[in-house]
Amino acid sequence: MPIDLRNKVVAITGGSRGIGLATAEAFVAAGAKVAVGARDLERARAAAGRVGATAHALDVTDAQSVAAFYRDVESELGAVDVFVNNAGEMIVGSFEHESTEDSAHQLGVNLLGTLNGMKTAIGPMRARGSGHIINMVSAVGMIGLPGCATYSAAKHGVVGLSEGVRAELRGSGVQLSIVLPIPAQTELTSGVGKGRFVPLLTPDDIAKAVLRTARRPVYNRYVPGWTNPVTRSLFLLPQPWRDAMGRFLKADQLLRTTDFQARTGYEARLKTPAVDGGGR
Repeated sequence: MPIDLRNKVVAITGGSRGIGLATAEAFVAAGAKVAVGARDLERARAAAGRVGATAHALDVTDAQSVAAFYRDVESELGAVDVFVNNAGEMIVGSFEHESTEDSAHQLGVNLLGTLNGMKTAIGPMRARGSGHIINMVSAVGMIGLPGCATYSAAKHGVVGLSEGVRAELRGSGVQLSIVLPIPAQTELTSGVGKGRFVPLLTPDDIAKAVLRTARRPVYNRYVPGWTNPVTRSLFLLPQPWRDAMGRFLKADQLLRTTDFQARTGYEARLKTPAVDGGGR
């Protein structure tokens, strides 16, 4: 039987816009009590208020900030039943010319941020013998994509981290899942070129997948579902064949087809100082 999410407490990182906000709205519609954490607290409060959630300041790269966010949510709403590690950022460009700061920034938000969220949530959940951690990954967490190599590396890291921790949690009552969507129409992918036969999802598409994962826990959920067998079958092919498939799908043309001017506003926002000590 699916899990009834009514009155369940859900905490979501990076919840002031895009996939995080859509996920918050989906959980609220399912009857859950939802809190989001974000870097810009003022924006997060306004966005969360529109969908019936609450908001708190959060910097996912700071373990103390994540711990404070978790404590605030539990103090306000009760014990956290579902913790969604959604915060993520991507900088597109040639790896060779990517600055050390941009590399560290992406690894900090995407990998360290998820690690901090998991470390914070596992203790209280294990003590209760229940809880569900859902890590937002990406299709590039399974297959590296030129043009966003550091982002791919961070998401590969989240896959490996999740796989290892999942084994450690066996028998604890704590569920761990990863959600692996193809690109969605969000600010993170603004201006990014897309491959052949690869549709762009909406934030709502991914939010529905997260909701299904919370209702019927599975370890990995690909979005859309057909990408699961396709991805797995690629690993069975010799490397030259995989390379040829990437060229056929135009995955190797990301740098040539991306409108970098359209990404200026998004990538500039990533580098602005945190507001109210929050996260992204």
